[in-house]
Amino acid sequence: MSDKPLTTNEFRFTTLEDMIKSLSRGDTSPIELAEATINNINQLNPTYNFFSSFDGEKVMNDARIAQQNVEANGLNSGVLSGIPISIKDLIATSAYPTQFGSILMKENIVAIDAPAVKRIKQAGGIILGKTTTSEFGCKAVGDSPLTGITRNPWNVNKTPGGSSCGAAALVASGVSPVAIGTDGGGSIRIPAALSGLFGVKGQFGRVPVFPVSATPTLAHVGPLSRTVTDAAIMMSVISGYDTRDPYSVAGPIPDYIGACKKPLRPLRIAWSPTLGYASPSAEIVDLCQKAVSTLASMGCMVETVERVMSHDPIDMWVAEFYAGVGTKLSDALATRRDEIDPAVADVLEQAVSQSMGDYYKSVFQRYAFREQMRSFFEDYDLLITPTVPTEAFDVGLNQPPSLSHRSIVSWVYYTYPFNLTGQPAVSIPVGFTQAGLPVGMQIIAKHNEEHTLFNVAANFEKAQPWQHLTPSSL
Repeated sequence: MSDKPLTTNEFRFTTLEDMIKSLSRGDTSPIELAEATINNINQLNPTYNFFSSFDGEKVMNDARIAQQNVEANGLNSGVLSGIPISIKDLIATSAYPTQFGSILMKENIVAIDAPAVKRIKQAGGIILGKTTTSEFGCKAVGDSPLTGITRNPWNVNKTPGGSSCGAAALVASGVSPVAIGTDGGGSIRIPAALSGLFGVKGQFGRVPVFPVSATPTLAHVGPLSRTVTDAAIMMSVISGYDTRDPYSVAGPIPDYIGACKKPLRPLRIAWSPTLGYASPSAEIVDLCQKAVSTLASMGCMVETVERVMSHDPIDMWVAEFYAGVGTKLSDALATRRDEIDPAVADVLEQAVSQSMGDYYKSVFQRYAFREQMRSFFEDYDLLITPTVPTEAFDVGLNQPPSLSHRSIVSWVYYTYPFNLTGQPAVSIPVGFTQAGLPVGMQIIAKHNEEHTLFNVAANFEKAQPWQHLTPSSL
């Protein structure tokens, strides 16, 4: 954390940690921070398309209230007092529409805040707006019929990944230090990898989900950030039990921030370039291999395990995710199909055509898969893979050209298995391809071991820092 006072010209690419310190010292104010953030949005949003909903005057009004709270209550006004935080447009917010990236939901107003949103506001945070998503979170790229194309700050012609595309582009552009996304099959980790960010999918149920998701056994809420500590701060705010979510995890919240400060212990790591079925590019594998070697040089014990899984679990994931969304949209698929992204409509129709017997077969297979992974982790503390098999590719495509034979999500290979198991997983930046595009590496821990992920990620960040690396176009 820097001790130098921040000026409004320095808010771009400033960490959440430094913003908190600057605001608490009185070096800057919530109003100054809001003004600078809005100016940056007005400058960059026309190019990158961060938001589905944004109201600068609403942000300024909230900043004035935050400033009054800070003046009256000082440090007791909340850890996020006066800091604008964006929310992905799959998450309920009372102050903005929740449109799911869909023309079908353009006028959808939800009267309540999701638990994560409520907790951000209780911590003094200002809701910055709703960031773009692929339609109903169904694609791993950054476009939708409602908002069009969201672009990658590292290359405006490339996708930032999805479905938390607006969140990733906003943070990668330096407008905001952290954004809240969702992850039902990789939708935080994928854009984190393709946009050069740190992304967190916590233990399933750690951050409660309400109202109920169309994919309740897969859905996660979490942060994308430029530093590990910033994500730890946000996870500390949004985690915790909520009775409205039947899958919500009770008990103490892990000390994410404390984990970032501890030295790395000698962990047992399984490094798997393919999990046994994936087809990554050689460049991606090479960069991840070098990062794994860095962890080995820091005292971790690394073993290469080529075949972690007996088969690709994509069919299990499709049976849960797309069937859930498709069931929610069954009437619209019948009457308003032409308003839905054609690629999304195709996979939803295919998923809802399965029989009840097929669905329960998938449920039982999922239990067996979870047990297979539990048994695997008896021998290891962590599993490491690439996050995605390729670098960011051209906007307007649903999958990379090299994997065009795969479906609109199955091309990512590495992320959806751990929504099926519910294990915590993160994506960390590990370098750049020859084309100058970011590469991410996924780290998966045992159940309820998020603190281990934050510890290893923070120590890796110290050994191979990335925060100073920013898109040259910005």
